[in-house]
Amino acid sequence: MSSLKRIVCLSNSWKLEERCIAGIDLGGGNWIRPVCDSLYPKDGKVPRLARLIEGKEPELLDILGIPLADTGNDFGFECENLSVLPGQWKLLGRVHSSELVGYCGSFPQILHNSSKYVNPSWLKTLPFQQRRTLQLVQATSISVTKSSSGNTGWRGSLQTSNGQALRDAKITDPVFAEKLESGYQPTGSCLVTVSLSMPWAPQDNWEGEEPCWKLIAGVIEM
Repeated sequence: MSSLKRIVCLSNSWKLEERCIAGIDLGGGNWIRPVCDSLYPKDGKVPRLARLIEGKEPELLDILGIPLADTGNDFGFECENLSVLPGQWKLLGRVHSSELVGYCGSFPQILHNSSKYVNPSWLKTLPFQQRRTLQLVQATSISVTKSSSGNTGWRGSLQTSNGQALRDAKITDPVFAEKLESGYQPTGSCLVTVSLSMPWAPQDNWEGEEPCWKLIAGVIEM
């Protein structure tokens, strides 16, 4: 079974030289992450050929019509994935950022804990639908710094009105990163899509399993 799912695009972020697309299903209010798992069985990243609409990248706040299966590869820990089927993606409209505040929810922490990462083995102990790897957060402030490592890139820290915080998370939103490169500094509140990465260890001497890192995958300024 399959259908053209209508989702509000809340992430079009870098993923291993391609993109990760994610958004909220307008039909049921749940997160959906379209995955090209038949083409990329290890991570499901979405290539340009699949995601471009009339030659343009999907933008945050776009309403997208995407042909999706009713299931998808969860890669062992993700509950939001649906497989991308053949067919053209469609741009069906736009929403205003104020319409999305209600989707932030009232979770006590940003993606399960106060750490910068979540272990996939812990996620696997949860019931399937509770293995959240995407969350929309209303941040009262966000600060950014240029990455101190040899790699180019930006990292961000955010704070919410109820005391939640995320510190020094990698920014994978290419549009926001491009603005930062031009000297832009964000001010005021914003909606932030926080996503978990695929398991990855930052250095060879990392002890324990490879964790899923919290990423700032989409930034919508209010």
